[in-house]
Amino acid sequence: MEILTWTYILVGLSFALYIGIALYTRAGTTKEFYTAGGGVSPLANGMATAADWMSAASFISMAGIIAFSGYDGSVYLMGWTGGYVLLALLLAPYLRKFGKFTVPDFVGDRYYSNKARVVAVICALFISFTYVAGQMRGVGIVFSRYLEVDINTGVIIGMCIVFFYAVLGGMKGITYTQVAQYCVLIFAYMVPAIFISMQLTGNPFPQLGLGDTVADGTYLLDKLDGVLSELGFAAYTSGRKGMVDMFAITLALMVGTAGLPHVIVRFFTVPRVKDARLSAGYALVFIAILYTTAPAVAAFGIYNAIDTVSSQPINDLPDWVDNWQKTNLITVNDKNGDGIVQYTANTATNELSIDKDIMVLASPEIAKLPNWVVGLVAAGGMAAALSTAAGLLLVISTSVSRDLFRTFKPDMTEKKELLIARISAAGAVILAGYFGVNPPGFVAEVVAFAFGLAAASFFPVIIMGIFSSRINKEGAIAGMISGLVFTLGYITYFKFGQTLLGISPEAVSSENWWFGISPEGIGSIGMLVNFLVCYLVSKVTPAPPQEVQDMIQEIRIPRGAGKANDH
Repeated sequence: MEILTWTYILVGLSFALYIGIALYTRAGTTKEFYTAGGGVSPLANGMATAADWMSAASFISMAGIIAFSGYDGSVYLMGWTGGYVLLALLLAPYLRKFGKFTVPDFVGDRYYSNKARVVAVICALFISFTYVAGQMRGVGIVFSRYLEVDINTGVIIGMCIVFFYAVLGGMKGITYTQVAQYCVLIFAYMVPAIFISMQLTGNPFPQLGLGDTVADGTYLLDKLDGVLSELGFAAYTSGRKGMVDMFAITLALMVGTAGLPHVIVRFFTVPRVKDARLSAGYALVFIAILYTTAPAVAAFGIYNAIDTVSSQPINDLPDWVDNWQKTNLITVNDKNGDGIVQYTANTATNELSIDKDIMVLASPEIAKLPNWVVGLVAAGGMAAALSTAAGLLLVISTSVSRDLFRTFKPDMTEKKELLIARISAAGAVILAGYFGVNPPGFVAEVVAFAFGLAAASFFPVIIMGIFSSRINKEGAIAGMISGLVFTLGYITYFKFGQTLLGISPEAVSSENWWFGISPEGIGSIGMLVNFLVCYLVSKVTPAPPQEVQDMIQEIRIPRGAGKANDH
C-alpha cells in the first residue's frame, strides 16, 4: 500500500482509540476533570506523565536540532532529562503532599494571597500558551506531509481532535488517552530507529549503533565529522556555542522543567504521596527509552540525508525530497545552474534548505523503510504533539476556572465550575490553533522559550515556598513579576524585536546578547532575578503568619506512605 493509505489507516485507528477512551472515561465531577479522581495507578500515571512530557519537541524536533547542530544540540537532551529528575526528586513529593491541584493553587495558599494566585495564573497562561504553540505547529507539520494538506489545515484538524477529548474527558480522559499515546509514540520512534541502525551499522540497538562502524569500517561519528567538514560545516562532534550559553540553556531547561504546570499536576492523579514518587520513577524509565535513542536518530538521519542528496542531479533526486518539497519544508534552488545539488555551509552557494523539524519524520523515507513504518511515524508524531497539547490545555482551563473564577466567586457550584473549565478549554484550543498557524519559531525553539518563562517565574517561588518559611507573599509576587517580565522582554527584544518593534538587525544580533547568553538560555538569569527580588522584598516586609510557617514545616516531614489531605 501507498504511504498515504498506511497513514490514513494508522492515524485513523489511533484517533479512534483516543476518542473512544475519552468517551469511556469522560469526567463527571470537577475532581475527575482536574485530577482524574486521584485514583490512577502509578504505572499508568508514569506512562501518562511520559507522554505528557515527551511533546512534539521531544519526538519531532529534538533529534532534528541535534542532527543539524551536533554537539550544541545536546543542551536540549541534557536540560530536559535533568530537569525531570530535578522535578521528580526535589519537588513532586512535597507538592503532592500539599494536596493542591495546580501551581497557582499552591502559590495562592502557600503565600496566603489571592493576588499571588492571580499572578501565578498569568504566569501559567504565558507558559502554557507559548508551549502549546510548539505542539500545534508539530501537528501541522505531520498533517501537511502525510495527509497532503497544508500546515494550517493540519493545525485545524488537530484542534478538533484535542478539543473533543480534552474538553469532554478532562484529566480523567486525558490520562488514559495519554497511556495509549505513549505506547503509540514510543513504538513509532523505536521501530525505524532499530531498522536504520541495522542498515547502517548492523547493530539492532540504536544507542550502541551510534558508536559503531558503518560499511567501510569507519566509526559513524568520525565519518559524519569528515563529511560535514568537507561541506564547510563544523564537525558534528565539535561545539560552537560558548560555555556560558551552553550552561545557561541547560540550566534554564532543567529548572524550567521543574516549574512546568502541566507536568506537576500529574502527581495529583495518584492516591498517595508514595505513589507519586513511584510514578515519577516509572516515568523516568519510559522517558529514557526515547531520550537515549534521540542522538542516534539524529546522527543516522543527517548522515543518510547528506548521502542521498548532496552532489546529486536535481532532476534525479530521491522521492523523499519531492514529497517534502510539497510542504515547503525542503527547498532546492539551483543557483549556479549546473543541475547538481550543492549542499554547503556558505549560504551564498548553498542550494538545499532542510527544515530542522522534519528530520525524524523524514528518516524512514530517507532510509527507504517500508511504507507502514512511515505511516507509523506519522501516528507517533501526532500522539506526541496531541498528548502534551491536551495536558497544557487542561492547565489553561483549570487556571481560569479554578484559580481565577473561584478566587472571586468562592460560592460557585461544582456544575458551573465544570462548565467554565470546559468553555475555557475550548477557548484555549482556538487560541492555541492561532499560535500553531503563526508560530514564533520552530518547535523546539518555541518550547525552549516556554521553559525559560517557567524557570524565571515558577521555579523560585515553588522551591522557596517549600524550603523557606521566611518568604512571604510580597516577595513571591515581586519575584514572579520581575522574573517573567525580564525574561519575556529579553526574548521579545532579541527574537522578535526586528519584526515586531522595528529594531535594526545589528541591535538584535548575537553579538549584543548579555554575557553571551541566547534568548533560549535567558531564563537562567530571569530565575536569579526572581530569587534575588523575592528574597530582598521578603527581608524588608513582614514574615508569613505562624500558621503558614507551621504548614511549611508539616509539608517537609517525610511521611510518604499516608494519603495526602484533600483541600
